[in-house]
Amino acid sequence: MYAPDDPTRYQEVLVSPMYLAGSNGTGEAGFAPVAHWPHQYLDEGPCQLLVTSPDQRIRIGWFGDDFELWKISAAEDAFSAPRWTAMFNHVTPAEMVAGLTAALVQDYDEAIASDTPGRFLTGPTVPWRDTVRPLTDADWNLDGAAELGTVEIIAPDDQAGILIDRRGYDSDRTTVELWAGPPGWGTRAEATFTARTPSHLIAATAAVMAKSTPVVRERHQVDRRMQHLVTMTPVASATPIAEAQVSRAPTPLDVRRTAVTQAVHRAARAPRTAADLQVMAAQSRSTGAAQKRTGHPAPATSDRLPASSPTPRRGR
Repeated sequence: MYAPDDPTRYQEVLVSPMYLAGSNGTGEAGFAPVAHWPHQYLDEGPCQLLVTSPDQRIRIGWFGDDFELWKISAAEDAFSAPRWTAMFNHVTPAEMVAGLTAALVQDYDEAIASDTPGRFLTGPTVPWRDTVRPLTDADWNLDGAAELGTVEIIAPDDQAGILIDRRGYDSDRTTVELWAGPPGWGTRAEATFTARTPSHLIAATAAVMAKSTPVVRERHQVDRRMQHLVTMTPVASATPIAEAQVSRAPTPLDVRRTAVTQAVHRAARAPRTAADLQVMAAQSRSTGAAQKRTGHPAPATSDRLPASSPTPRRGR
C-alpha cells in the first residue's frame, strides 16, 4: 500500500499491457461511446447508472459497489428478457468495455438507418475462429492443453486469454470468457458472455485486448501484485509520440466543453449590428466601473459556466 503522503501515489502513468492495467474506479471510457444515449442515475438498488439505447433494447448498467461492475444486455424490445448478457468484473479496464459499447452503437445506428432488427440481436457464428480472430492476428496462441470441448487462446506473455466453452446449449449459460491477470480478487480481470452473444461483439471486445496501446492510470490504481507484470511510464516523462498513441475517448464533459468553446467562437465571429455594439459598450462601461469599486477584475464568462453532471460513483 502507498502511504497517504507518498508523492508518487497519484502520479499518472502509462500502463501496458492495457489488459493488466485494472480499473481506474470510474466508467468514463466505457460510457464514452454512448454519451448521447439516455442516462438514468439510480439512488436505490445496486445499479447506480443505467444507460439505454433510445428504444431501450440495449441496456448498460453500472454497479459501482459490486464485484460484477458492468452488466450489458440486448433484447428484442424494451419489455423482453435479454437475448444475451455480458458482464465485466471490477478489475476489468473500462477501455475493454468501450470495445463492446462502441460496437453496439455502430450496430444500433446501422439498424435504425436500414430499418432492420440489428446485428446486436443475431446469434453467434458457428466457426469459433471468427470470435478470436483479432487475437490470433496479434499472435496469441492456441492452448493445446485446453479441456475437451473447449478452446483457449493465450497471450504471448501468458497473462491473458479467451476461453470458449462449446459444451452444452443452454442460452443463458456462459460460453465465452475473456480473462487477464493472475487469479485473485484484485488481480484477475474477467469478462463473460452468454451463449447467444453475437460473435462480432465479443471480437470487438477482444480486439481492444490485443492492442499494444498503453492506458493512463494513477500509480496507486495498479495493484501492487501486478506491478512486476506491467510497464509503467510517468506521463510527464513520456515522449510526444508515446502520448499521441494513448487512446483516450472523449468523456461527456469533454463533449460539453467543446460545444461551449465552439459556440463562443461562433459568437465572436458573428457580424455585429449597431444595437449589439451599443450593448457591448454599455457592458464594458459597467464592468470597468465595478473594477474601480472593488479593485478586482470581474470573473470571466467561463468561470460562471454551470457545473457538469456527476460521473458514476467509484467502485471498490
